[in-house]
Amino acid sequence: MSLDLPRTEPRSAHPAADEVRQRLEHARTTRLAQLKALDETGQSPGDHLMSNQKDAINRVLREIDEAFARVEDGTYGICLGCSKSVPPERLEILPHTRYCVGCQGRA
Repeated sequence: MSLDLPRTEPRSAHPAADEVRQRLEHARTTRLAQLKALDETGQSPGDHLMSNQKDAINRVLREIDEAFARVEDGTYGICLGCSKSVPPERLEILPHTRYCVGCQGRA
């Protein structure tokens, strides 16, 4: 009698990295939806508020891309200011953050 069971997908060697990627992807998807909504509302040439909102969303999208790169190179979760670990609670709220709270205040 054989105990061969069907194989399941191999688990990632870094399940935490997979969770981080999912959070970052969710953040990216949310920001892209916000941009689309802003585009659909139309913008008058003098609408500086709408332009500022788009600039802010695009800045966050760049930060998300940079966070993906930090996941890949193994530096995700390390503060760029003081080189200490960013608290997991902060990374849950802002998965693309580059700084701990103290360094963010100084940046």
